[in-house]
Amino acid sequence: MPTFQTLNTPAAVIDIPRMQRNIQRMQQRMHSLGARLRPHVKTSKCLAVIDAQRTAGAQGITVSTLKEAAHCFSHGIDDILYGVAMAPGKLQQAFELRVKGCRLSIVTDSLIGAQAIVSFGRAHGHCFDVWVEIDSDSHRSGLKADDPTLLHVARTLHEGGMQLLGVMTHAGSSYELDNPEALQAMAEQERRACVLAAEKIRAQGLPCPEVSIGSTPTALSATDLDGVTEVRAGVYVFFDLVMLNVGICQPDELALSVLTTVIGHQEEKGWIITDAGWMAMSRDRGTQKQKRDFGYGQVCSESGEWVEGAVFEGANQEHGIVSTREADITMRYPIGSRLRILPNHACATGAQFPEYQAVDAEGRVQVWGRLYGW
Repeated sequence: MPTFQTLNTPAAVIDIPRMQRNIQRMQQRMHSLGARLRPHVKTSKCLAVIDAQRTAGAQGITVSTLKEAAHCFSHGIDDILYGVAMAPGKLQQAFELRVKGCRLSIVTDSLIGAQAIVSFGRAHGHCFDVWVEIDSDSHRSGLKADDPTLLHVARTLHEGGMQLLGVMTHAGSSYELDNPEALQAMAEQERRACVLAAEKIRAQGLPCPEVSIGSTPTALSATDLDGVTEVRAGVYVFFDLVMLNVGICQPDELALSVLTTVIGHQEEKGWIITDAGWMAMSRDRGTQKQKRDFGYGQVCSESGEWVEGAVFEGANQEHGIVSTREADITMRYPIGSRLRILPNHACATGAQFPEYQAVDAEGRVQVWGRLYGW
């Protein structure tokens, strides 16, 4: 078993106690608001993390790829929502999972998509479980609750022999907010839009038993989930600097970091060169338009204390550039010494690594595999 001191760098490090506290925080909140928690596992794509979420009380999971769905199903997880609008060319993959016993549900937000699902289902004598995606904030995809197409889609699925499970939405624009009042308002907007869509479908005599909403900011800001049956949230398991800027977590809740080694200096420029470039941190600059820009991540000591005044300002493929106004940087940060970098976006940084180095409260390291690809 590796030790923290012997880890090769760059390495994606999970602080297990922090992760467990984050999991409990979200699970307890959903319990208090009376909604199931169906975590979005695209953040970790890691069975050990998913097991911790399910052990805490999560019911079902959300995935972003069918490869995630197949991977999780092969390890005994069968209640899976594929949270991306279904491309007709992927219906065969979804069908094969379902006939093996996976309770995979799929999503559409268009009449063409619904017709494709119905056509494939009829051709194969199969009834798909389908969600209709609702646009609750004009952030990305989905149908508005007052769009007449919504009822056409619902009726097409129902009359076409598919199981209309319900409506789902994701208020991604919550990531752009940074105060409790605005976040609470967005959470209510998300809830209200999705519940309204469900009510409109039901008023036409069509089934719509489930209402699924979710983003980490709105899940942790909502004060009322009346009419909602489940919440999907993902990045809460690790949090990150974007979430810190949004205001829904504290520095001591950031559970993912990248361990990196100092490999050089440009002393006259005040630069510390590390072996973690954008291939380790990703190109994500999600904090750039927020109230505090963290560059490519927050610089910390090897043990995790924030190094104020140190800015991770540049990233080449395998080189990171940390700038600082400190004197004697070659003495303070000698070649071979190590730093930890907190990521802007945990999902993007995690995606750069095939595995996590998960560190427990005693400093012992477990290697947790991570899924890649589509």
